Amino acid sequence: MSAVPLASPRVPGLSALVFTALAGTMAMMAFVAVVGPVVRLLGLAEWHAGLSVTAAGVLWMLSARRWGALSDRIGRRRVLLAGLVGYAVVYIAMAAFVDLALRHPPAVLLSVVVLVATRALVGLFYAAVPPTAAALIADAVPPGGRGAMMARLGSANAIGMVLGPAAAGWIAYRSIALTLYLAAALPLLSLAVLWWRLPEAPAATAPRPGPRPAMAVSDRRLRLPVYAVFAAMVSVTIAQVVVGFFAIDRLGLSPADGARAAGMSLTAVGLGLVCAQALVMRLRTVPPARWIAIGALVSAAGFASSSLVAVQWQLLLAYGVAAFGMGFVFPSFQALAADSVEAHEQGAAAGTVASVQGMGMVVGPLLGTLLYRWSPSAPYLLVGAVLLVLALAAALHPREAAR
Repeated sequence: MSAVPLASPRVPGLSALVFTALAGTMAMMAFVAVVGPVVRLLGLAEWHAGLSVTAAGVLWMLSARRWGALSDRIGRRRVLLAGLVGYAVVYIAMAAFVDLALRHPPAVLLSVVVLVATRALVGLFYAAVPPTAAALIADAVPPGGRGAMMARLGSANAIGMVLGPAAAGWIAYRSIALTLYLAAALPLLSLAVLWWRLPEAPAATAPRPGPRPAMAVSDRRLRLPVYAVFAAMVSVTIAQVVVGFFAIDRLGLSPADGARAAGMSLTAVGLGLVCAQALVMRLRTVPPARWIAIGALVSAAGFASSSLVAVQWQLLLAYGVAAFGMGFVFPSFQALAADSVEAHEQGAAAGTVASVQGMGMVVGPLLGTLLYRWSPSAPYLLVGAVLLVLALAAALHPREAAR
């Protein structure tokens, strides 16, 4: 089979979407890489870190479907630009507060409130980007080719996972505040690129009189994509939120060295995702549900083995293997959702999947940090079990079994 070309004329503004995915993920992962050390330096508890990430997931969950449906009505470009404006403004405010707080630590309650509020608003505004970008691709690419194209966005996300934590880990070793300021500049740059390169396009559907029924989360056509995104996001967010603490406590590192180790682990995640999604782009005839089954099985082995690590290279290897499996899962549930609905439902379907992604972001961090207090190995063992169930569900998916 021949490789997919690096650019496709069928998706207007694809290069701008890819860059936005790259920069947005870099900014998100910069925060994840330093949240553990920030929490420790401000005298907060581990669950406060989980709460800040969970707050972002709550607003993501509540807003993603609305962003997706709004893009069906008013157009993809307008929704993408609005989301990025809010994302950039809030991220700058969060970076400025952390900078001031690290120099002059405020009361614990104030630190918790501001971190949770700003992170929640980041989730609210960035929730506009993934479903709208996925719907834009689904508008332009027919069924059967969407998985490879979604994987291109996924590869940009993965590269962001490589560059973001790597840069954040090394810069945080010298200045945690500088890490967040540089990360805050990325949404501004994405906004400029999208404004310049993404053309206007008509709305996906014409306005209709009277109320329009919303797509239900329980829509039978989306059962496997919804379960897959929930299981994947619970697993990923648990692994993200505990890795800094795990590196400090299990490997005996200082907060600064823990930030660097967390950054390197998340860099290994990005490398694993890049390799896996390159395969998805190349092997375009593999059905999405089959990719989900294979990826969940591989990822379960990687995450579960994290519970046994004793030195840093083992942690990097376990995270890399887990991410390799996730690289098969992420573009596949997006493609499966797009292939399962009609043209006028693409934004709503992408928004539904993204809202469940937010639900996973709510459940994962709190569950992970609470389990971590019981045992550092417990979160990783739970993730392994969740992904094994997903692998079985995907293997038994009736649509693929009938092919």
